Amino acid sequence: VHTIKPLDHATLVHHAAKSKKVVTVEDHSVVGGLGSAVCESLCESVPKKVQRIGLNDVFPESAPPVDLYAKYGLDADGIVRSILSEA
Repeated sequence: VHTIKPLDHATLVHHAAKSKKVVTVEDHSVVGGLGSAVCESLCESVPKKVQRIGLNDVFPESAPPVDLYAKYGLDADGIVRSILSEA
C-alpha cells in the first residue's frame, strides 16, 4: 500500500477475497494506522481476519532503526514470528 489516503479499496478487496488472512505491517502505532484503514475498508465487502503488526500503544525510544525494528518485532524475523504465532 503506497498511500493510506486514498486507500485502494478495489485492490484490497480483490486480494483479500483470494486470501485466508490479511496481514499489515507498519513502523508506528497500529491504532489509527494502515491496519485500521484496511479493517475499515474490508469489513463490509470481504470480512477477513486482519493481523495488524506494529507498535502496540508504546512510545519507543530513539535508536538506529535496525535496532528498534528488532526490539519491537518489526524486522523480518519478528514479522514471521508474529504471523506464525497467530496461525
